[in-house]
Amino acid sequence: MSGLTIAGGREAGGAVRPAKAPPLRPQNRQLIVLAVLLVVAIPLPLVLPPAMGAVAVRILIFLLMAIGWNVMSGFGGMFSFGHAAFFGLGAYTSAYLLVKHNVSPWIGMLAGMAVAAVVAVVIGYFAFRYKLRGAYFALATFAFAEMLRLVATTTDFTNKAVGFSVPLIQGSSLWKIQFAADSPAYFWVALALAGIAALVSILFLHSRTGRYVTAIRDDEVAAAALGTPVMRYKLATVALSAAITAVAGAFYTQYYLFVNPDLAFGSSVSIQAIATVVIGGIGTIWGPVVGAIILGSLSDLTATLLRTPPDFLNFLQGRSGLDVALYAVLLILIVRVLPKGIVGTIQARWRR
Repeated sequence: MSGLTIAGGREAGGAVRPAKAPPLRPQNRQLIVLAVLLVVAIPLPLVLPPAMGAVAVRILIFLLMAIGWNVMSGFGGMFSFGHAAFFGLGAYTSAYLLVKHNVSPWIGMLAGMAVAAVVAVVIGYFAFRYKLRGAYFALATFAFAEMLRLVATTTDFTNKAVGFSVPLIQGSSLWKIQFAADSPAYFWVALALAGIAALVSILFLHSRTGRYVTAIRDDEVAAAALGTPVMRYKLATVALSAAITAVAGAFYTQYYLFVNPDLAFGSSVSIQAIATVVIGGIGTIWGPVVGAIILGSLSDLTATLLRTPPDFLNFLQGRSGLDVALYAVLLILIVRVLPKGIVGTIQARWRR
């Protein structure tokens, strides 16, 4: 009986050249990078000062929002200017169940994901049914988010403009997602949620559904002509995007212990999600990560400048809106110099 020998070939002298290992698939490389990033991030709250720990948590909230937006608008090509709707639905659903019925925020988070996904499918169905695309689709999502803000402001069910304050408990509780103010547990919970969202994003992009979604994004007419159920895949993408964004809203409420219509459904929420991905790179896996780190840090920098500016910047003290102005300048520079975002531009130049 003869055995089988796997070899890469023979060299000039007749020696067997060992076979090279096949390169890792993009999905596996991305999963390895994600695992390394999570391992590196775990000890951060133990070495960062308390103030920077709060910034790190904010960065992770930005990251959750960015991943949710990127699934729909980056992978799916459906530009949304109203992701505040899904963020707010997650925040209000979790807050209502906790405040009114003493339901754990974890259950409230799952309920918020379900509510946001269902609402997104309904909105998406009518938008796609009537062929809304591009700017018209973006305006429709913006209008819906504003409608929800107005409804929440005037409805007793949502406690009108007052919103909900999360009741404090004695001690710490993972079930209630409440810990001491300077506890690293908030960071670890947010890191776990962001890690799961990034994992879902990677698996979705490389799945059969993800390949159909990107094909539809690149040429919807051709995809439909080949028999692809365009509506089904677009609605699945919208639902997943809304569910991830709702997680960000639910955790936001639990971390800051308060939510009202402007915080939950305000246009600034949608702008933060968009700006984060545009700066990092739309349609990339790591664009939301890079964008969240930059914008999260920028928010802390502007707050510091407004509180205690150096002598030559005293004119900035007490002025509001500086963060928005810096966002605008940064976006203009990124779009001008790096039109594909930081990660997108690096990837494009790496392939050359």
